[in-house]
Amino acid sequence: MAYEGMIAETVSINGHNGDRISAYVARPLGAGPFPGMTVIHHNPGWDEFYREMTRRLAHHGYAAISHNLFERAGEGKSDDVAAKVRAEGGIPDAQAMGDTEAATKWLRAQPWIGSKVGCIGSCSGGRLAFLYACQTKSIDAVVELWGGRVVMSKEELNPKQPIAPIDYTKDLSCPLLGLFGNEDRAPTPEQVNQHEAELKKHGKQYEFHRYDGAGHGFFYYDRPNYRIEQALDGWKKVWAFLEKHLAK
Repeated sequence: MAYEGMIAETVSINGHNGDRISAYVARPLGAGPFPGMTVIHHNPGWDEFYREMTRRLAHHGYAAISHNLFERAGEGKSDDVAAKVRAEGGIPDAQAMGDTEAATKWLRAQPWIGSKVGCIGSCSGGRLAFLYACQTKSIDAVVELWGGRVVMSKEELNPKQPIAPIDYTKDLSCPLLGLFGNEDRAPTPEQVNQHEAELKKHGKQYEFHRYDGAGHGFFYYDRPNYRIEQALDGWKKVWAFLEKHLAK
């Protein structure tokens, strides 16, 4: 079902350690209750694509929140802020988890939200979505879009990212959908194989879909790596997964 009317606005929430951060919220018109979605942005920043994704979820019947993980780096254009964050070595996983839990709790506290909430993210946001699903019991489903660095070498670990997300697989608390391009280099097909093997090892409920002719970020309609056929099919997979685990 498509909802032609929606409400979209920017709100302020208490993030990790009580820090005030901004979040973009979109929901269908009406009293609800609507299933919820927490949307985690990627390393290019809290950008237009994530506003679009948040509204797209609302158009399909979900109340969605996309929080600004880079708020503490200051104001300005999303790509400038993101460049500053990357130059500083990124943000700590613990901070990202705190902000994401805060966004999910804010969503669950609203009068128009239903009993089920999921999480979605792409690229580094996909990595964080998987990590979040392993560290919380606050969500009922998670969508990981080409999560880079779920698998990490010892050399990649650092004080901000001290443990590879794959090492938390045993704690995954909800069903997982993963979409990947077979031409991607982060994650590589071999890393996706490792990711899947660990899920099987721990008996987790998941489904992975891999696309030939697609590399990293094949949903990004504003970038050269956009692949329309794979993206359209990928969105069908997302809607079917969310319908199965959140909307019923």
